[in-house]
Amino acid sequence: MGKEKEPVISIQNISFKYEGQERYALNDVSFSVEKGEWLAIVGHNGSGKSTLAKILNGLQFPESGKVLVGNYQLSDETVWDIRRQIGMVFQNPDNQFVGSTVQDDVAFGLENNGVPVLEMKERVQNALERVSMGEFLDQEPHHLSGGQKQRVAIAGVIALRPQVIILDEATSMLDPLGREEVLETIRILKEEQDLTVISITHDLEEAAKADQMIVMNKGEVYKEGSPDDIFQLGKELIDLGLDLPFSIKMAHTLRQKGFTIPEKYLTDAELVEELWTLHFDK
Repeated sequence: MGKEKEPVISIQNISFKYEGQERYALNDVSFSVEKGEWLAIVGHNGSGKSTLAKILNGLQFPESGKVLVGNYQLSDETVWDIRRQIGMVFQNPDNQFVGSTVQDDVAFGLENNGVPVLEMKERVQNALERVSMGEFLDQEPHHLSGGQKQRVAIAGVIALRPQVIILDEATSMLDPLGREEVLETIRILKEEQDLTVISITHDLEEAAKADQMIVMNKGEVYKEGSPDDIFQLGKELIDLGLDLPFSIKMAHTLRQKGFTIPEKYLTDAELVEELWTLHFDK
């Protein structure tokens, strides 16, 4: 049996309440993320997932409990050490651009970190090539599509070489093609660099691509498990204000009609394959 990986992030019994609010935004939340794992944190608006993102990046500090990132425990003294290990990609790519060209934008964080010019140029080029944007060095960001802008934002993060990338509703403003482009880019980077990925989202289709999922509700961890485990909840997820992926709803309808469809999460393509096989096996 293989040795268990050390958690790169460990959240231990954290609670947090905004000033003037009676209800805790987070209440005794605990979980860990292993190196190289993709964890999706899902929940409706107000479930606590956005507060969790702020705490992971040190924008907020928990009232109680511990946040451990690598060898650091989150505090005023360690917050910048932790931010160097975590790269955030936010919802609106337009709000992230600070450079007049694509390469200026990707270089911005490196300049702030004092990376030497020659190394900076190499890292910028490499990061843009990794997200298939190497030909856009001198483009002005506002000429790019939504998916391209988000890929540039990802390049700006990976150029800093963090251990963890957090996608904070990073695909919610994109069209289906742009969303697919960004998620495929992240998947490839994760495999190539053994990156740890945390996606914070209300989109269960995005979450289905993760290794593990956490469902948040009313500031607490409602359920934790693989996508297959979580999607077994079915109507419970709808009751929590989440919309099931189309393929799950379709598979459920087909089972009710007598089709033999496996009781697990299937992508649209996998569902088509199942139906194709059923048809030709007759």
